[in-house]
Amino acid sequence: MNAKAVARRMALCCRQMAAQGLIAGRDGNLSVRLGAERVLVTPSGLIKSLVTAADMVEVDLAGNPRRRGARKPTSELDLHLRILRHRPDVHAVVHAHPPAATGFAVAGQEIPGNLLPELIFVVGAVPLVPFGMPGTPELGDRVVPYLAGGRNHALLLANHGAVTMGSTLDEAWIRMETLEHGARIIVAARQIGQPQPLSLEAIRGLVQQREKDG
Repeated sequence: MNAKAVARRMALCCRQMAAQGLIAGRDGNLSVRLGAERVLVTPSGLIKSLVTAADMVEVDLAGNPRRRGARKPTSELDLHLRILRHRPDVHAVVHAHPPAATGFAVAGQEIPGNLLPELIFVVGAVPLVPFGMPGTPELGDRVVPYLAGGRNHALLLANHGAVTMGSTLDEAWIRMETLEHGARIIVAARQIGQPQPLSLEAIRGLVQQREKDG
Protein backbone atom coordinates (compact mmCIF):
# COMPACT_ATOMS: atom_id res chain seq x y z
CA MET A 1 0.00 0.00 0.00
CA ASN A 2 1.53 3.34 -1.04
CA ALA A 3 1.58 6.51 1.07
CA LYS A 4 -1.54 7.98 -0.55
CA ALA A 5 -3.52 4.81 0.04
CA VAL A 6 -2.30 4.65 3.64
CA ALA A 7 -3.33 8.27 4.18
CA ARG A 8 -6.81 7.56 2.84
CA ARG A 9 -7.15 4.55 5.14
CA MET A 10 -6.00 6.63 8.11
CA ALA A 11 -8.59 9.31 7.36
CA LEU A 12 -11.28 6.63 7.14
CA CYS A 13 -10.15 5.15 10.46
CA CYS A 14 -10.36 8.58 12.12
CA ARG A 15 -13.88 9.15 10.81
CA GLN A 16 -15.05 5.69 11.85
CA MET A 17 -13.61 5.99 15.34
CA ALA A 18 -15.35 9.35 15.75
CA ALA A 19 -18.64 7.91 14.47
CA GLN A 20 -18.39 5.02 16.94
CA GLY A 21 -17.59 7.29 19.87
CA LEU A 22 -14.07 5.96 20.38
CA ILE A 23 -12.79 9.53 20.08
CA ALA A 24 -14.37 12.98 20.27
CA GLY A 25 -13.43 16.29 18.70
CA ARG A 26 -9.66 16.50 18.27
CA ASP A 27 -9.01 13.38 20.38
CA GLY A 28 -7.05 10.39 19.15
CA ASN A 29 -4.16 9.87 16.80
CA LEU A 30 -2.73 7.29 14.41
CA SER A 31 0.65 6.38 12.98
CA VAL A 32 1.65 4.03 10.18
CA ARG A 33 5.17 2.96 9.27
CA LEU A 34 5.83 3.60 5.57
CA GLY A 35 9.44 2.42 5.52
CA ALA A 36 12.57 2.05 7.61
CA GLU A 37 12.67 5.77 8.44
CA ARG A 38 9.27 7.01 7.26
CA VAL A 39 6.12 7.33 9.37
CA LEU A 40 2.77 8.86 8.48
CA VAL A 41 0.90 10.41 11.42
CA THR A 42 -2.32 12.28 11.99
CA PRO A 43 -2.15 16.08 12.29
CA SER A 44 -2.43 18.09 15.47
CA GLY A 45 -5.50 20.15 16.30
CA LEU A 46 -7.95 18.91 13.67
CA ILE A 47 -11.40 17.48 14.32
CA LYS A 48 -10.90 13.82 13.49
CA SER A 49 -14.32 13.36 11.90
CA LEU A 50 -13.29 15.99 9.32
CA VAL A 51 -9.69 14.96 8.71
CA THR A 52 -8.66 14.07 5.14
CA ALA A 53 -5.84 12.10 3.57
CA ALA A 54 -4.13 15.34 2.57
CA ASP A 55 -3.90 16.37 6.25
CA MET A 56 -1.55 13.52 7.21
CA VAL A 57 2.02 14.41 8.13
CA GLU A 58 5.14 12.44 7.22
CA VAL A 59 8.03 12.34 9.71
CA ASP A 60 11.12 10.24 10.30
CA LEU A 61 11.65 8.04 13.36
CA ALA A 62 13.26 10.97 15.17
CA GLY A 63 10.13 13.07 14.61
CA ASN A 64 11.57 15.39 11.98
CA PRO A 65 9.16 16.41 9.20
CA ARG A 66 10.08 14.88 5.86
CA ARG A 67 8.06 17.39 3.86
CA ARG A 68 7.18 20.99 4.48
CA GLY A 69 3.48 21.58 4.97
CA ALA A 70 0.87 23.54 6.83
CA ARG A 71 0.08 20.74 9.30
CA LYS A 72 1.92 19.86 12.48
CA PRO A 73 2.15 16.22 13.62
CA THR A 74 0.03 14.96 16.48
CA SER A 75 0.97 16.16 19.96
CA GLU A 76 1.36 12.48 20.91
CA LEU A 77 4.10 11.97 18.31
CA ASP A 78 6.64 10.88 20.93
CA LEU A 79 4.32 8.12 22.14
CA HIS A 80 3.92 6.73 18.62
CA LEU A 81 7.60 6.93 17.77
CA ARG A 82 8.65 5.28 21.04
CA ILE A 83 6.44 2.31 20.19
CA LEU A 84 7.63 2.10 16.59
CA ARG A 85 11.30 2.34 17.56
CA HIS A 86 11.02 -0.31 20.29
CA ARG A 87 8.77 -2.67 18.33
CA PRO A 88 10.00 -3.40 14.78
CA ASP A 89 7.07 -5.83 14.41
CA VAL A 90 4.58 -2.98 14.86
CA HIS A 91 3.71 -1.05 11.71
CA ALA A 92 0.70 0.89 13.01
CA VAL A 93 -0.39 2.45 16.29
CA VAL A 94 -3.88 3.65 17.24
CA HIS A 95 -4.43 5.86 20.27
CA ALA A 96 -8.01 6.63 21.31
CA HIS A 97 -10.20 7.36 24.33
CA PRO A 98 -12.80 4.56 24.15
CA PRO A 99 -15.27 5.28 26.99
CA ALA A 100 -15.67 1.87 28.61
CA ALA A 101 -12.04 0.82 28.25
CA THR A 102 -10.88 4.22 29.49
CA GLY A 103 -13.31 3.85 32.37
CA PHE A 104 -11.28 0.87 33.55
CA ALA A 105 -8.11 2.96 33.23
CA VAL A 106 -9.64 5.82 35.23
CA ALA A 107 -10.73 3.34 37.91
CA GLY A 108 -7.19 1.99 38.07
CA GLN A 109 -8.25 -1.46 36.87
CA GLU A 110 -7.02 -3.73 34.12
CA ILE A 111 -9.60 -5.24 31.81
CA PRO A 112 -10.01 -8.90 32.85
CA GLY A 113 -8.35 -11.20 30.36
CA ASN A 114 -10.26 -14.37 31.24
CA LEU A 115 -13.84 -13.52 30.27
CA LEU A 116 -14.18 -13.11 26.52
CA PRO A 117 -12.69 -15.26 23.72
CA GLU A 118 -12.44 -12.21 21.42
CA LEU A 119 -10.31 -10.27 23.89
CA ILE A 120 -7.98 -13.23 24.37
CA PHE A 121 -7.75 -14.13 20.69
CA VAL A 122 -7.72 -10.67 19.05
CA VAL A 123 -6.25 -8.35 21.68
CA GLY A 124 -4.34 -10.40 24.23
CA ALA A 125 -3.27 -9.10 27.63
CA VAL A 126 -3.98 -5.42 28.29
CA PRO A 127 -1.76 -4.05 31.07
CA LEU A 128 -2.49 -0.76 32.78
CA VAL A 129 0.33 1.77 32.29
CA PRO A 130 0.83 4.30 35.13
CA PHE A 131 -0.19 7.86 34.36
CA GLY A 132 2.13 9.96 32.26
CA MET A 133 1.36 13.53 31.20
CA PRO A 134 -0.22 13.43 27.72
CA GLY A 135 1.83 14.97 24.95
CA THR A 136 5.09 14.77 26.90
CA PRO A 137 8.05 12.35 26.96
CA GLU A 138 6.85 11.21 30.39
CA LEU A 139 4.06 9.23 28.74
CA GLY A 140 6.54 7.51 26.44
CA ASP A 141 8.77 6.74 29.42
CA ARG A 142 5.83 5.05 31.14
CA VAL A 143 4.94 2.98 28.07
CA VAL A 144 8.40 1.69 27.08
CA PRO A 145 8.68 -1.00 29.85
CA TYR A 146 5.48 -2.58 28.54
CA LEU A 147 6.91 -2.98 25.03
CA ALA A 148 9.65 -5.44 25.98
CA GLY A 149 9.32 -8.93 24.56
CA GLY A 150 6.80 -7.89 21.93
CA ARG A 151 3.91 -9.65 23.63
CA ASN A 152 1.58 -6.72 24.37
CA HIS A 153 -0.53 -5.41 21.51
CA ALA A 154 -2.80 -3.19 23.60
CA LEU A 155 -2.26 -0.95 26.60
CA LEU A 156 -4.53 1.00 28.92
CA LEU A 157 -3.14 4.42 29.85
CA ALA A 158 -4.13 5.35 33.40
CA ASN A 159 -6.64 8.24 33.46
CA HIS A 160 -6.12 8.79 29.75
CA GLY A 161 -7.14 6.22 27.15
CA ALA A 162 -5.85 3.20 25.26
CA VAL A 163 -3.25 2.28 22.66
CA THR A 164 -3.39 -0.64 20.25
CA MET A 165 -0.70 -1.88 17.88
CA GLY A 166 -0.59 -4.06 14.81
CA SER A 167 1.35 -5.21 11.80
CA THR A 168 -1.13 -3.16 9.76
CA LEU A 169 -3.42 -0.23 10.47
CA ASP A 170 -6.44 -2.49 10.09
CA GLU A 171 -5.07 -4.87 12.71
CA ALA A 172 -4.44 -2.07 15.23
CA TRP A 173 -7.85 -0.58 14.39
CA ILE A 174 -9.64 -3.91 14.90
CA ARG A 175 -7.91 -4.34 18.24
CA MET A 176 -9.13 -0.94 19.41
CA GLU A 177 -12.72 -1.72 18.44
CA THR A 178 -12.53 -5.18 20.01
CA LEU A 179 -11.01 -3.77 23.20
CA GLU A 180 -13.83 -1.28 23.63
CA HIS A 181 -16.56 -3.77 22.68
CA GLY A 182 -15.20 -6.24 25.21
CA ALA A 183 -14.98 -3.57 27.93
CA ARG A 184 -18.62 -2.65 27.34
CA ILE A 185 -19.69 -6.29 27.61
CA ILE A 186 -17.79 -6.72 30.88
CA VAL A 187 -19.35 -3.57 32.34
CA ALA A 188 -22.80 -4.85 31.32
CA ALA A 189 -22.08 -8.28 32.83
CA ARG A 190 -21.08 -6.68 36.13
CA GLN A 191 -24.35 -4.75 36.19
CA ILE A 192 -26.29 -7.97 35.66
CA GLY A 193 -24.36 -10.19 38.05
CA GLN A 194 -21.00 -11.84 38.61
CA PRO A 195 -19.03 -12.40 35.38
CA GLN A 196 -18.07 -16.05 34.92
CA PRO A 197 -14.48 -16.62 33.77
CA LEU A 198 -13.53 -19.04 31.05
CA SER A 199 -11.92 -22.30 32.11
CA LEU A 200 -8.13 -22.54 32.10
CA GLU A 201 -8.43 -25.15 29.36
CA ALA A 202 -10.42 -22.78 27.17
CA ILE A 203 -7.97 -19.93 27.78
CA ARG A 204 -4.99 -22.15 26.90
CA GLY A 205 -6.73 -23.24 23.71
CA LEU A 206 -7.42 -19.64 22.67
CA VAL A 207 -3.85 -18.56 23.42
CA GLN A 208 -2.45 -21.51 21.46
CA GLN A 209 -4.69 -20.69 18.50
CA ARG A 210 -3.65 -17.03 18.63
CA GLU A 211 0.03 -17.95 18.64
CA LYS A 212 -0.50 -20.46 15.83
CA ASP A 213 -2.21 -17.82 13.71
CA GLY A 214 0.54 -15.31 14.44
